[in-house]
Parts: sequence; C-alpha cells; structure tokens
Amino acid sequence: MALLAGATLAVYGVRAQPRMDGKLVLPGLMGNVQVRRDAADVTHIQAASPQDAWRSLGFVHAQERGWQLEFNRRLMQGRLSEILGPSTLELDKLMRALDIHGAAHRQYQAMPAAVQQALQAYSQGIAAFYARPSQARAPEFVLLGTQAGLAHGSAWEPEDTVGWALMMALDLGGNWGNEFARLNLLQVLNTEQLWQLMPAYPGEQPASSVDLAGLYRQLGVYRDEKEQSPGQRPAAQMQSALQQWAAAAVRDMGTNDGLGSNNWVVSGSRTRSGKPLLANDPHLGLSAPAIWYFAHLQSPEGRASDGSSLPALNVTGATLPGMPFVVLGRTAEVAWGFTNTNPDVQDLYLEQINPADSSQYRTPTGWEKFGTREEVFKVKGQADVKVTLRSTRHGPVLSDAQAQYGKVLDTARYALALRWAALDTDNRTVEAGLRANGAHTVQQLLEAFSIYHSPMQSIVAADVQGHIGFKAAGKVPLRAADNDLRGVAPAPGWDARYDWQGWLDYEQTPQDDGSARGFVVTANQRVTAPGYAHFLTQDWSLPYRHQRIEQLLSASDRHDAASMAAIQNDVQSLATQALLPALRKAQSGHVHVLAAQVLQLMARFDGHMDKSRPEPLIFSVWVDELTRGIVIPRIGEQRFAMAYGKRDFRAGLEGILARNDVWWCAPKSCAQQVGDALTRTLDKLQAAYGPDPQRWRWGDAHPALSAHRPFAGVAALAPVFNVSVASSGDSYTVNVGQYNPNPLPADARGPLAGRFVNRHAPSLRAIYDLGDLESSRFIYQTGQSGLALSGRYADMRDEWASGRYRPLQMQPDRWVHVLQLQPGR
Repeated sequence: MALLAGATLAVYGVRAQPRMDGKLVLPGLMGNVQVRRDAADVTHIQAASPQDAWRSLGFVHAQERGWQLEFNRRLMQGRLSEILGPSTLELDKLMRALDIHGAAHRQYQAMPAAVQQALQAYSQGIAAFYARPSQARAPEFVLLGTQAGLAHGSAWEPEDTVGWALMMALDLGGNWGNEFARLNLLQVLNTEQLWQLMPAYPGEQPASSVDLAGLYRQLGVYRDEKEQSPGQRPAAQMQSALQQWAAAAVRDMGTNDGLGSNNWVVSGSRTRSGKPLLANDPHLGLSAPAIWYFAHLQSPEGRASDGSSLPALNVTGATLPGMPFVVLGRTAEVAWGFTNTNPDVQDLYLEQINPADSSQYRTPTGWEKFGTREEVFKVKGQADVKVTLRSTRHGPVLSDAQAQYGKVLDTARYALALRWAALDTDNRTVEAGLRANGAHTVQQLLEAFSIYHSPMQSIVAADVQGHIGFKAAGKVPLRAADNDLRGVAPAPGWDARYDWQGWLDYEQTPQDDGSARGFVVTANQRVTAPGYAHFLTQDWSLPYRHQRIEQLLSASDRHDAASMAAIQNDVQSLATQALLPALRKAQSGHVHVLAAQVLQLMARFDGHMDKSRPEPLIFSVWVDELTRGIVIPRIGEQRFAMAYGKRDFRAGLEGILARNDVWWCAPKSCAQQVGDALTRTLDKLQAAYGPDPQRWRWGDAHPALSAHRPFAGVAALAPVFNVSVASSGDSYTVNVGQYNPNPLPADARGPLAGRFVNRHAPSLRAIYDLGDLESSRFIYQTGQSGLALSGRYADMRDEWASGRYRPLQMQPDRWVHVLQLQPGR
C-alpha cells in the first residue's frame, strides 16, 4: 500500500510540473513567443510586442506560482475564509475594512488606456493557463479542495494587479501601528517615559512636544477595565496555526518597524572598472515560495489600443507574481534598486461618536453620518457572516476590524479611523513601474518614477554612461504648521488643523547625485540632509546598517563586484557592539555555574553575528531577557505582548542603560537587571543546548525560515512546504537576520520558543556592474518554482545562505529549456 501511495505521489509530482519545453497554445497572442530558461533558471520571454510579453509573463506566473497568485488574491480581497474557514475571518474583516479591492478598482478605472491594456494582457495570460491546463493542479489546490478563481470568475483580474501594489504599500508603508502603540503605552506611561522607551531618531528631539498622555486623559479615550489576557480557542492543529498566523497579521498590520533594505551606488571614480556599481538587497518577510520571480522581458516597440506608443522592452530582474513588469533590475543601459524611505503616510484619527446618535461622528463643521457598508463573508464549514463596516471623512474605521483596539479604546465614545495615502484614486504606482522598464538612462528612470505614489522608495540608479543618483519617489502628505502632533499619535478627528494640506512635490523630495562622496547609501536611515525644509517622519530606522555600509565603502578607494558582495554578506553588528560593554560587566545574579566561562567568551566577542558561534546566541538571548525584565514591570504583560515583536525597543534600552535610569530599572538597579538577565539567559541556553557553551550555535536558534501559507504550521506538511536554513546576522547587520522575539504560540517551537527564528532577511541580493552588465548577479532564498514537489522549489537556499550568486544575463551562453507559445484559440 505504501509503495502504491508513493508511486501515485511520484506520478502526480511529475504531472504538476510546468511544461518548459515544446509548444503550447496561448490564445490572444499576436505572434509566437519564445520562453527560455537559462542555467541560472531565469525565464527569458522574447515576444513580437509588449502586449505579448505581458500576456506570456502572466502565463508563466500561473505555471510557476499559481497558488501564490490565488492566495494573494484572496488575501487582498478578504476572501481567505472561503477556503480556510473561520481561522482567517478577522484578517478578512481587516482587508475588507481597508477596502483594498475597492480602492484598486477605482485606481484602475482612472489609469490611461495603455496601462489598462497591459494589465488586461497580463491577466488574460493567467486566465489562459487555467482555461487549457497543461499540468496538474498545484498541491495546495488539491489538499484544500479548491481551484483558482472558484465562484469568482477569472483567476486574476486587471484590478488585482493594482490591489497587489496596494498590499505591498501596506506591508512597506505602514506606521499606524506605532501610533496605536504610543496611544496604548500612554495609558500607563507619561509622555517623557514614552519617549524614553520609543525615542526619536538619534540626535533628534521627538517630533511633537505635546503632552500626549495629558491629551488622551483629558479626552477620556481609554476603556475603564482591567487588563485581560487574550485567550486561545481550542482548534485542530491546522486551524490553530492559521488562526494565530492571521491574528499576528492583524496585530502587526500597519507596523513597518524592523522592515528594511539596503541599496547603494558607487561612482566610477571609486571602482576598478571606471563605471558605476550598484547593489540592492530588499529585506522582506521570508516566504515559500519567495515573493520574487526572476525574468527577462524582450520585445520591440508596440502600440496600445488608444494609438499611444509602447516602448521597446529589454529588461531583466525581479518580477512580483501579480505584476507584468520588472520591479527591481536593469535594462541594457540602466540599473536600479529600492529601499523603503519610510515617510509617515498614515495617520490615525480619534473620531468622537455622538452620544445622542451613535450613527454620527464629530467633524469641524458638526456631526456627520458614518459611511457604512455591509460585507458578507463566506466561511468554509460555517454560515455566512455579515459585518457592518464604517468609514469617516478620513478613511476606514479600523476599530471595527481590529479587536485589539477595543481592549484599549472606549469604543462607545470613539472610533479609530485611518487616513492612508495609498488608497487615493490618483495612485499611479503600477504605471510608474511599467514606464521604468523602458528607461535607458538614470534621468529617464527617475522621470518614469516621478508619478510613483506608494510606498515611497529610496531609489538608487546607475547607467552605462557613468551617471549615478538617488531619489526618494512617492507621495508624502504636507501637514499644517499648527499641526502639533505631526502624525506621531492619533489626532482628534474633529480638529481641522490635523487634516492633511496637500502633497510634497517630486522636485522637493530628497535626492543626491553622488558627487560629494562618490557613492550614495540608503538603509532606511534618515535620508534628509540637515536643514531639510519638510517633515517626512521621525520613525526612521536606527542607522546601524547605513553606518556599517559607509564604513566598508570608505575603507577602499576602488571597489568591484566582489567587494559589493562582501558588503552585502557582512554580519558585523554595530548595535551589538553598543551594548556589549554592559554585558561584559554583568554579575550573574546567583553566580551561575557557567557565568565565568560565558563572560570570558564575551570578552573576546566583537559583534560578528556568525551562525557557527555561541556568542551571538548568548548576546541575543540576553538582550531579549533584559528587555523583558525592565519593560514588562512598567507596562504590563498584555501591553508588552501588543507592542513588542516587530519593534524590539533597542534604542530605548540603550538609553536606559546609558543613563543608568533608576525609574525604569526599579525595583532593582540597572546592574542587577543586567546580571539577572544573564542568569536567565544561561538557564535557558543550558536547558536548550547543554552545559558546554562552546557547543552552542547561533544558527541553531536562528534559522532563516521561509514559511508557507497556509501549511507552515501543519506538522505533516511543514517539512515539505517550508524552506529553512541556518543563518547569520541580526536585526542590525547589513546581511540582516531579523527575528520576532514575541512569536505567537503557533510559531513557538524549539528550545527558545521560536523567538530567534530569522523571519525577515534579504529577499534577494543583486549586484550590477555598469562596466559589464552581463556580469550582473542575483540570488534569493528559495527557488523559481512555487511547486513544493519540484527540485526548483528551494534550490537557491544554500547559495543564498552561503553568500553565493547566480548570473543575471540577457544573453546567456545556453538554454536549459525552450518553450514556444503560439497564437490560437
């Protein structure tokens, strides 16, 4: 019986693989299209028109990433519960409350005909794949008993591409979570203590001088109840894991703390070739399959249905399944890379509810009706669920969809609404991406991105003529001069001075031509020069990665691709160096048997976060224990659980120790807190890894986990669908290895409860030498295929983990697979 089952699985595994050789019909093509895969497994699409290239890319994405497209579409439309049951209902409610699908429809309708045609061609390519299947359904469809687009028409509509761009903006452009965290913490901290725990950017004062704690006490915003620990409903394993993943997504939505990326561009005056070098490694949540799919699109000029011309395509790099263009990469003449600029483009508003009529909220001109709409959620295995969602003049009411707000806010008196730039109808991000694929120079590229909207990106670019540059592209709201809150915390929604006043012009956003130093680096640090006239945010990332990249670039007068790769893979943590002196002085509370040996190890440690060493593990667990020991007694378990995780309070902890802050460390001294944290650390590590610290390894607690949805938490399926590998680095190294030290129970596996699993890392690494663009290179953490039974599902994992690359060429030496797509019915 087992032999028969194995044979059946093997046959299915073969049938589920995409056709990569021979000929297939793709209706709607104007001519034959060559789809060839090279030895690096990059897919090259050569077509007779841009429309054929976009249509073929849609077909290939459906071949390779069909489940990813389906899951992402259901996620953004708030329809996961239709196939996954009640576990994802709260996440669906939040997606519907944000109205991602509705905003995408409005934005699509406002786009030029040529852009609409591109998105239509792409979606038609996906639909054609499902209309005439050439392979068995992906295993996720089989296991869940569903199929793409079931009961909702096509598997992918043109508006879904716009919606997925909004989802990327939601992932990368969120700070409403920080605003709510401050509101939550101010119930137990005064304003000064808040800024000590969540300080402004190093060297700066908080953006607002308002006594926030006094403001919220005066308004009476908090519910008058004791804290209650959230419970967990019993459920089957898959349901429990899904429920907790969805709960984490809802909890952390609107929080981009810890999210980050690196990019830099070096002028030819500082390179061995005499031409620029460009490097980019965007840091995103790790997933299996990966978020990226590498492709090369090539076609001559074309003409849209409205008669407008379409530029020729010759562009290669990282595409996002769901979008018909290269997001990050190069043409034959220019290369570019992104990092998050992180401006504040989200503001929360306290909307006061009319005590005489709860259907109304207060505005500057009096009481107005909430906008309302009824949403019906189909839930697998249950009756339909009907929910009424509200909106205000600022936007969606989040407190209707995020239950955590009701634990803090008196929702009988106040609703919490969101103003988010990305939802505006003039969002032309997708159009900018399409335009950028036709650029030939840095100037043309930055002109293409002049209409880019959300999320704002710090773009570095270089061309074969030798030009380099940096530009922050995207919409940033202007706030009134008398807006004394400046978006750092929820504002009274009835006070007009807190409304946005317009947008920062593209000409006024930060930029740099690189002439001053011969290079430009962005790593989510403050990118505005001293004296910059406009307020963007105070929530920049700590500058450790930026400082380390600048150190390494400044250490040599001449760089090449090898030195770029060495920088991308650097795991020296300046943040670790900042706190090491405190750990070295630690006196273990009860003189732990391992304390002397461990402190001897740490005396020689330089902050190199190597996966094969014990010191990074000891340090990371100690920092976590110290943070918990100091902060939890001051804010309570529930608030800590709501605020900790994506944010680690590292800057606050550094300040507390530097000041020897008696209030924060009480009832003990700070030295006692440091020592007790070491004792708890050694207890945990000894229990987890044995009595010999020399045998402890950072990589054992810090694997890079690319998690599959929805099977990441299913014991029988996770080993097949997840991709994991030991990793170096920490949240502050250039080769970042960010962990969530406050995981939900479903992720709490292993001796240290999953706290140090690397979940957010370089989602790709790319290097471009403008002296020889054919020597460009890339890597990412899984593989091109999205089919877990494929040998190409995780074949890049070990190369990624060890710092190796694959060539990214437009003219490879040979083809491994050749498929011809032909017109037909």
